[in-house]
Amino acid sequence: MRVLVTIFFILFILAGVVLGALNADLVTYDLAFVQVQLPKGAALLGALGSGWMLGGRAAWLGMSARRRSHGADDKKQPPTRP
Repeated sequence: MRVLVTIFFILFILAGVVLGALNADLVTYDLAFVQVQLPKGAALLGALGSGWMLGGRAAWLGMSARRRSHGADDKKQPPTRP
């Protein structure tokens, strides 16, 4: 499993290098209160990485909320003795 994750990680690094090399032009992003000039490749990789992190965080929060709700149900019921 560790080798698979390492290969996956290396593929993402290579894709980032290729994406950055092919999209080296500067683009102006207007964020309503500030303007930022970034290379297209860096902006795309930033969007990909932040989406990946936010998605992982949302999944983690959903699973931890589910565990807490199931744990609360177990505490409400008195233990049964044989």
